[in-house]
Amino acid sequence: MNNEYRILLFYKYIEIPDPEAFTAEHLQFCKDLGVKGRILIASEGINGTLSGTVEQTEEYMKHMHSNPLFSDLFFKIDESDRHAFKKIFVRHKEELVTLRYDKKLDPNVDGGKRLQPKEFYEYLQRDDVIVLDGRSDYEYALGHFRNAVKPDVETFREFPEWIRENLAELKDKPILTYCTGGIRCEMLTSVLQKEGFKDVYQLDGGIVTYGKDSEVQGRGFDGNCYVFDERISVRINQTDEHVVVGKCHHCGEATDRYINCADDTCHLQHLVCEECETTRRGYCSTACEEHDLAAAASGKN
Repeated sequence: MNNEYRILLFYKYIEIPDPEAFTAEHLQFCKDLGVKGRILIASEGINGTLSGTVEQTEEYMKHMHSNPLFSDLFFKIDESDRHAFKKIFVRHKEELVTLRYDKKLDPNVDGGKRLQPKEFYEYLQRDDVIVLDGRSDYEYALGHFRNAVKPDVETFREFPEWIRENLAELKDKPILTYCTGGIRCEMLTSVLQKEGFKDVYQLDGGIVTYGKDSEVQGRGFDGNCYVFDERISVRINQTDEHVVVGKCHHCGEATDRYINCADDTCHLQHLVCEECETTRRGYCSTACEEHDLAAAASGKN
């Protein structure tokens, strides 16, 4: 692969004095530079993933590190042969991770202890720990750490209630948390500690960092990791233990391929094997296919 591009993943919780003005300035800088991606900015910090040429990404990192607020900003870097995004979005939000929690949180103070990949792997071998996936169900379906608890939530803001209803009796157990890049677990471990949990940990740098560790090599992670760019799915476990855990939406066969439903009014992202993608013509359901056929017959397509 001719790696002329890079994909950067980064975040930092830091107070930004005028986040709306900074958002506008940063959007213009990214447009002028020519990078593409999705960056969120709030009064509490920045969270982004973007792609560009090696030269563009080097310039982006240099620019960010020249700002005193982000002088120590850590970038996770993936090599690529193409852009991972089609456009650049830089948006202001009230929260980097939408939580709407009823208590004030500062993840730099309230967050759980950070574990490096080797430490996290060692904790995974223990029988007394609870491994909590800090992502959504569709991310978990593609891949997860072995024996991890699957949260029954559709949005991150549902986590506090889910914790109260499902983990309240386990406050003295060690809780390991993980997410894609680390930002959600900054908040998740903060919530857990505010809810009275005593022994709370987070995988530093998330699944992405874990998969790049030369010693652990992603061991213990089954399936692939869902990423929020055009790659959709990336391999984490680099050992011969790697398995596919995703199941086809239609037939249940093992697969790690996500597609969007071919019906423009649906576009449900679902796991599908190659055979079912062909036989089902890219639709997630018979109803969606019939809807498209009806629209075509009426001349609306």
